[in-house]
Order: sequence, then structure tokens, then C-alpha cells
Amino acid sequence: SEAVERPEENGHHNKRLKGDAGEEDAEDQNKKSPKRKIVLLMAYSGKGYHGMQRNMGSSQFKTIEDDLVSALVQSGCIPENHGEDMKKMSFQRCARTDKGVSAAGQIVSLKVRLIDDILEKINNHLPSHIRILGLKRVTGGFNSKNKCDARTYSYMLPTFAFAHKDHDVQEEVYRLDRETLDKVNKLLACYKGTHNFHNFTSQKGPKDPSAKRYIMEMYCGEPFVRENMEFAVIKVKGQSFMMHQIRKMIGLVIAIVKGYAGESIMERSWGEEKVDVPKAPGLGLVLERVHFEKYNRRFGNDGLHEPLEWTEEEEKIAVFKEQYIYPTIINTEREEKSMANWLNTLPIHDFNSSVVGMHANHKNSKVSSDLEGSDGCGDDSD
Repeated sequence: SEAVERPEENGHHNKRLKGDAGEEDAEDQNKKSPKRKIVLLMAYSGKGYHGMQRNMGSSQFKTIEDDLVSALVQSGCIPENHGEDMKKMSFQRCARTDKGVSAAGQIVSLKVRLIDDILEKINNHLPSHIRILGLKRVTGGFNSKNKCDARTYSYMLPTFAFAHKDHDVQEEVYRLDRETLDKVNKLLACYKGTHNFHNFTSQKGPKDPSAKRYIMEMYCGEPFVRENMEFAVIKVKGQSFMMHQIRKMIGLVIAIVKGYAGESIMERSWGEEKVDVPKAPGLGLVLERVHFEKYNRRFGNDGLHEPLEWTEEEEKIAVFKEQYIYPTIINTEREEKSMANWLNTLPIHDFNSSVVGMHANHKNSKVSSDLEGSDGCGDDSD
């Protein structure tokens, strides 16, 4: 192989192979390639991570974005200084999933160099439980959080969670009957429409306009058996969700079905009084997909951009869930018994008393901008 001579600082000539020079040329080419605004379709198992969003200066709390940014830098998609200051690449995630929460269809928008084999190169620098499953070009001003007009979450739980409190239940052998499933779905359907969810989050008073949220659908699917235990999956689609909102919505339905609370508590919880709403465990919550219906109508068929739909990637999403998300939920539930332990705390809640006039504590408080963003573009970050 032909050698290229290069003078070194000490005046001597050092021989380098032309192959090395070729690598440098490729790096130079990378630096010259223009940056383009794209979205990445991400799937990840959140166990062991402190959520999606990077916490600069808190390196002991590892997040999904820490691993993602590292892979973007190492693959040559972004310069190193963009990893240190994510604003430089116009980075935005669609939903800030919280500690331990997984995603099958997270979307992030950012500016990158469109290098060859970009997805393969990024994935080569990611652990196997984080995958980039798709990429699409978007308009220059696209922001994945602001342009998202709905989000769908799922919550996978063992069905013994719905067994009545007066029945002595063996977790492994419990099977959900049709009558109980119908009751669960009747209650979940009550959430549809616009309600004041101030009791389903923290730091929001009943007068806070951002506590009103619109739920498009919510239902529990047919149960199925995994590892000798029966599970079911609840799906919920809404414009946006506040912190803990989904877990509390599910927690309240479980409390009613188990017989700890009457059905009237649901209507009461949307009123002004403070109601004690239990929060179901974080394990089982998965960001399924995010929806960009308005963007797709405007730009999806303009001849320059593709609609943000992922039909071709659906099989890859399903495989990832079967390989990384469901086994993590099932094994963690069996080993750590997060649902069983949480169910033991339900009798501690006081579902009958309420604090009338609780809004007095909030009437002077300004509209809070909590972790989910009260601009209506929030997400259930946990």
C-alpha cells in the first residue's frame, strides 16, 4: 500500500498509509455536508434510566438522551459541541417519559448531517435496548413537541389488580372474567372528553386552565397469559397528559373495581374539591405512539415531505416490544411485585372525605408551568 509522507512537529517525516488519509477525507466530507432537520422514531426499554430527558450537570442520573447524544456524536451525525449544547442542533423530544418508563414510538426532532447508512451507524453506538427504527425529513421549523397533536400510551398490568378486595386471590391462577372486564371498560370510557384533572397531578389547582385535558379514547384490551400470569393492556389517547395523570386515572379505576371507592368518586374528582386519587405503579407505562395529524394534512403530501406515519416500521416496533419492553415489565413484576405491593397500600387512602375550599390555597398561585409544560403540549412524564 502506497505511503504518504507527512512532516511531524519534530521535523522528521512519519509514514502514514493512504487508507488513513482516506478516513480523514471522509471526516472532512462529514464536516462539509449540510445539516438537515429530521425526526427519528425511537424505541427503548426505560428500566434503569431516569427518564428520557437529559439532565445536564446530573451525570449520576443516566437518561435515554445521554446514550442517544453520545451515539449521534460517535456516528458523526453531529459535532461534539452540539452534544454539550443540544439547542445547537434544535433538539426536541415529543414526550419526557419519566424514570423506568419505556417507549415504542418516541419521536425526536433535530438537525443532523445526513451521512450514509445513518440509522445503522447510530444504532451501532447504542445499547440493544435503545433502537432508532426510522427517520424522515421534516420542515425546517418543525418541533416534535409543539407539532404533536395527540399521544397514545399503553399500560400493561397483571389482571389480579382488578380482583375484588374481599376475595382471597392467588396471583398466578387469577383470570379476569367478562363481567369485571366490562366494568373496567365502562369506567375507563367515563374519562373520554374534556375534564378537569387537577386531582390527577400535583401542583395544579382546580382554577388552573391547564388542568383541563381532552381524552379521545381509553379502554382495556382482552387479557392474555405470559409466564403463567395473566396480563391486560390499557390504551389511552389524549391531546396531552400531565405528570402522573395516566397512572392516577388507572389507579382510581382499580380502586373502584376492587371495592375501595364508589363510582361517584370519579365525577367528584373532576370538581373543585380535593380528592385522594391513588397513583398506580410506573412499571407498565409505555409511550406507544405520537400523532401529527395537522402537520400531515399540511405537509405530508406537498411533494417535498413525507407524512409522519410509520406503517413500514410497525413490524420492527412490534418485534422490539416483544423482545425488550414486555419481558422487562413481566419479569420486573414477577420479581419485584410492584403491582401487588401497591395494591396493599390502597386501604390507606381515604376515598370518602374531601377538602372543600382547597382551591383557596391556589387562587393566588399563577398558572404553573410544571414538568409537562402547561401549554397543552405536555406529556405524562411518568
